[in-house]
Amino acid sequence: MKIQIDITNDSGNHTLTATLAANSSATAFYELLKKRAVTVDMHDYDSFEKVGSLGTSLPRNDTQITTSAGDIILYQGNQITIYYDVNSWNFTRLGKIDGTTQTELKKILGKGNVTAVFSVQRH
Repeated sequence: MKIQIDITNDSGNHTLTATLAANSSATAFYELLKKRAVTVDMHDYDSFEKVGSLGTSLPRNDTQITTSAGDIILYQGNQITIYYDVNSWNFTRLGKIDGTTQTELKKILGKGNVTAVFSVQRH
């Protein structure tokens, strides 16, 4: 399952693709995106992630994991997070951004708030 993430920040617009994980949370997220694109206003948290409310709850499959740059994480069942650095906690992995380095991701996500539009990848 592939999704597209369009990110808008102070420096412009960026389009990323991601591969979703094989779990019920990622499947529920994909099914949601098949109905409509989801726009999330994301803010920086502790200089390692961008986080924002999904506006709905998804099933949780929390496990103790250590994130890396590009991980897309479901937090508390109703928030989505894009990591650009490392963190360890009980999370549900939704997927991973394809082919983007940590340095590139930090530039794309920038220092301030961003708007991310999640959608099913268009071919």
